[in-house]
Amino acid sequence: MYKESTFVTIRETVLARFAQVYGHDAQYLVRAPGRANLIGEHTDYNEGFVMPLAVNRAVWMAVAPREDDQICVFTIDYGDELVSIPTNQVQEPIWPHWTTYIRGAWWLMQQQGQNPCGADILIGSDIPIGGGMSSSAAIGVASIEAVLALLGDNRYTQKQKALLAVDIEHKFTGVPVGVMDQMASAIPEGPYAILLDCRSLETEPVVIPQQASIVVINSMKPRQLVDSEYALRRQQCEDAAKILGVKSLRDATLDLVNQYASTLGDVLLRRARHVVTENERTLKMRDVLMSENLTQAGELINNSHYSLRDDYEVSIQELDILTEKARQHQACFGARIMGGGFGGCAVSLVQREQVSGFVDAVKEQYAAATGLQAEFYVCEPTAGSSVEFLV
Repeated sequence: MYKESTFVTIRETVLARFAQVYGHDAQYLVRAPGRANLIGEHTDYNEGFVMPLAVNRAVWMAVAPREDDQICVFTIDYGDELVSIPTNQVQEPIWPHWTTYIRGAWWLMQQQGQNPCGADILIGSDIPIGGGMSSSAAIGVASIEAVLALLGDNRYTQKQKALLAVDIEHKFTGVPVGVMDQMASAIPEGPYAILLDCRSLETEPVVIPQQASIVVINSMKPRQLVDSEYALRRQQCEDAAKILGVKSLRDATLDLVNQYASTLGDVLLRRARHVVTENERTLKMRDVLMSENLTQAGELINNSHYSLRDDYEVSIQELDILTEKARQHQACFGARIMGGGFGGCAVSLVQREQVSGFVDAVKEQYAAATGLQAEFYVCEPTAGSSVEFLV
């Protein structure tokens, strides 16, 4: 399936449904985009480098203040359900799971001594759920944008808003996520990727050449064992860093890793080698994109996949087949697994003028090889989250 973004349609739908559900117009319209990650996988929790971009698919929230203490939330994407949550009960575990990030945003502000009012909220999204584009991070960023708009609090930078969204995960949901997804959704000031240093949180804009498109492909193979294997990989990286005598694998070099090969053993050697070489590839990607060398950019993406497959061991047969079929197409510069692994998505860099032919060919060949019908999302880089004041 080849799915185009419906930017205008979803925006107007959210505003119209808000007026229909609540009987009045919204005062704020929040947009928080999903993200793709061009390169830099499993490097974020090693304080390394990643290169995500906000994409032209987003969570939209239409918002208006209420005079009482009720947070009324209606979602288009979960069965047109309307939930009313008292502001003093946001931490109660009785509410539907899709309200988690909104409740977390209110709770976070309350913990900081602020008292956000009740609100009418309507949520719509064209980010595919489970499609590897971080819909949950976008909802978190949108929730922070919404509560700050209601408070009239404009003290926060986009980076600080992203970190507040991370705090929802760490402090409210108890999930130890990295910072990449929220930073990608909030930070970009224009249509470009960002090179993010996950230690310093410094960012640098990286323009993707106009002749290339980024295509995210959902393998339709559900991710399995993600939580347990993710935790294991993190522990293995920490163990390797201790053996190497560095704070994190961000500080290691390939020479150092090879020097300690016998002490590390086969598994830790390969885990460390992936992180070190992936950081190198990510930094090099900035330079090759600046020089518009898409062939070399594709080689970096391909090598990232091989490293994730062979050294980090997070790929599966279906994703190997999918990326192989993508690489075999003449329009594809490179393709790799994207995200945590063990199923899920791939990302590919494709000649813009040949995207349609690429999608048709890879879809057919992948289905013939696996029996699965992949979904394709052509992603354009966009600016990060924003709030539109409607009245």
